[in-house]
Amino acid sequence: MSVALSGLTVTSRAADIVSSNISNAMTDGYGVRQVSVTGQNLGNGGSGARVLGVLRIEDAALIGHRRRAEAEFAFGTTQGQHLNRLEGAIGIPDTPASLAARSAAFEAALTAAAASPHNQVRLAGAVDAAVALAGTINGISDGIQAQRLAADGAIARGIERFNGALGELATLNTRIRRDGGGATDVSGLLDAQARLVNDIAALVPLESRRDASGALQLYSADGEALLDGRAAVLGFSPVAVMTAESTLADGALSGLTLNGRALALDGPTAALAGGELAALFLQRDAWGPAAQRDIDAIARDLAARLDAAGIDPTRAAGQPGLFTDAGAVPDAATETGLAARLRVNAAVLPDQGGAHWRLRDGLGAAVPGPGGAAGLLQAQRDALAALRPTASGSFSATNRSFAGLVADHLSGVGMARQSAETRQSHAAARLDVLRNEELAQGVNTDSEMLQLLRIEKIFAANARVITAAQEMIDQLIRMGR
Repeated sequence: MSVALSGLTVTSRAADIVSSNISNAMTDGYGVRQVSVTGQNLGNGGSGARVLGVLRIEDAALIGHRRRAEAEFAFGTTQGQHLNRLEGAIGIPDTPASLAARSAAFEAALTAAAASPHNQVRLAGAVDAAVALAGTINGISDGIQAQRLAADGAIARGIERFNGALGELATLNTRIRRDGGGATDVSGLLDAQARLVNDIAALVPLESRRDASGALQLYSADGEALLDGRAAVLGFSPVAVMTAESTLADGALSGLTLNGRALALDGPTAALAGGELAALFLQRDAWGPAAQRDIDAIARDLAARLDAAGIDPTRAAGQPGLFTDAGAVPDAATETGLAARLRVNAAVLPDQGGAHWRLRDGLGAAVPGPGGAAGLLQAQRDALAALRPTASGSFSATNRSFAGLVADHLSGVGMARQSAETRQSHAAARLDVLRNEELAQGVNTDSEMLQLLRIEKIFAANARVITAAQEMIDQLIRMGR
């Protein structure tokens, strides 16, 4: 009876474990359980069985590869989204509000005005086209800064989530150390830790291991201790406003600290590199500023073409041309953020005290000139079409027209976006393979159901032994009467 009772105990526990496996087959972070059974000597009563413990089965190496692949995929996703939004802000050429379309419309409006310089409607149309072009450049700059601000906010939210998860992991470690050495099954605690690590794996590439007590230790791929005895604390302060002049170097933006120690976020040994968090910092501090430099270079090139000496003899020395830096002459020394400050000269804007005819007769003209004078209009159109090198930004030294510069800008962003999407596609394919491999090593419901049938038969056999023994005892009692 003792042997049969031990069998019932073991099979009951085994049935519970199989049921748990089946019911959690689709649960994230769940590790397959197996009952570890050993024999025991029951003295004169013979041998029996007992549950030695519950084993949680997982492939730590495969899970580590999958988590790093998630971080790589998250990095590529963030970069791809940044480039997609930037390309959308620039616009494709056949979209009326795109930079290319605005540039072409301004050039066409100058051509139309030059063909009929006396026509006030065409002069007004050329001024409106200039205002629309400047507005589009302003909008692209605003969009870049909005992306940087969104990245800054996403960093703050990601770090809050990361710190919270590390704190919970440390709490679970305390319980695992307390219960892991006894008969208590800590598999549920290990599952909870797996879910927490999975939740933050996309933020930072992680390396994990367990110490002798079973407690989890986490390190970044570059060796920073994130959970080793106690949880590390990442520090970051978000900002409320982002401008083109806001940089990490000048202290306007927050860096990242680990337990109060500043981490290097750039260079060949950048901290916590390779995941979503690193991509967000790059978007804020590298990709965004680079995009801003290019649109600033376009704004400067546009203003410089129409500021060139000899185009408008009525303009006094030191006075801005048609496109201004918030009313002043654009200066290379203050080029950062020029795209956001680019404005059409008030001299041609009636709502600011100017007049459309100054586009034809000169920004410094006091009175209207001959209605048939088209020289200045033609000179401005020719300046846009002239081939000249771009003075700043990431553009090559090739001579190009303003329309060519706009086209090269869009082409560069489009090529970068396509490259990012290709890398993201490769990362997604690798992640899918690793996820499928991990799922294949997870709960096999068919195998578990077959195991449950075996357990039921063993349980029934042990129960039959006890029933038979009970019947024998009852018979002996009756015989003794």
